[in-house]
Amino acid sequence: MNETAATGLRKATIITGASEGIGAELARVFAAKGHEVALVARRRDLLEALAGEIAASGAAKRPLVVELDLLADGALDRLEQALAEAGLAPEILVNNAGFGLIGRAVDLDASEQLAMIDLNVRALTALTLRFLKPIVAARGGVLNVASIASFMPGPGFAVYYATKAYVRSFSEALAEELRPLGVKVAALCPGPVRTGFQSRAGFDFTGEMKAMTPALLPADMVARAGYDALMSGRRVVVPGLVNKIIVFVSRTAPRAILLPLLARAQRARA
Repeated sequence: MNETAATGLRKATIITGASEGIGAELARVFAAKGHEVALVARRRDLLEALAGEIAASGAAKRPLVVELDLLADGALDRLEQALAEAGLAPEILVNNAGFGLIGRAVDLDASEQLAMIDLNVRALTALTLRFLKPIVAARGGVLNVASIASFMPGPGFAVYYATKAYVRSFSEALAEELRPLGVKVAALCPGPVRTGFQSRAGFDFTGEMKAMTPALLPADMVARAGYDALMSGRRVVVPGLVNKIIVFVSRTAPRAILLPLLARAQRARA
């Protein structure tokens, strides 16, 4: 049995935003690799279906399902309690929950943009800080889902891009701090992946958006890249050759040229 020596609790991988898309694929990958998984999201029906699928695939333990809104008062306390009641201790934390909104900051609802910061930044940080001590004790890891957006400013997507820049920066710094303690931290930076994220953000996959097709990767491929990066001790992973080229260009092109190009690209997505 996979237990921590100090507490007798079983080691678990906690995955937020696990109901669909990259989060669900990450759950499948971790479970297939032998990790006991706790699935956290707001949609219990989707979580239960995923837990059943993973259990049927031959996983040693059926995943724990935790229906939870990470922005609700006392959410972390409820998550911690659910883990304790299930006899689980955090070994790996996968911060995948998040959303984006496309459009000019002046036009978008201010409360929704602030909620984006609360989920993408504050909740991610709060979860990490809450579970760092048991993760350190288990010599485990943290996988934060960022984006290629973290490498550039995002006119037309300003708040989202800024939140992902925070996620990557936080991840890289934390990786260096925790490396001497035997803890691995990685930032997964995918490009566009056709999931529920796009509909929530307001993307339109028609017209000029077809130009993004070469950069689109399946969610399962992105999830495997994230898992492999964490296990191998890499701090940042950008899946896909096209996305690597986009990141390289964004880091080398003058901002005076880059910003208008990015603004035009975002307008094409809307």
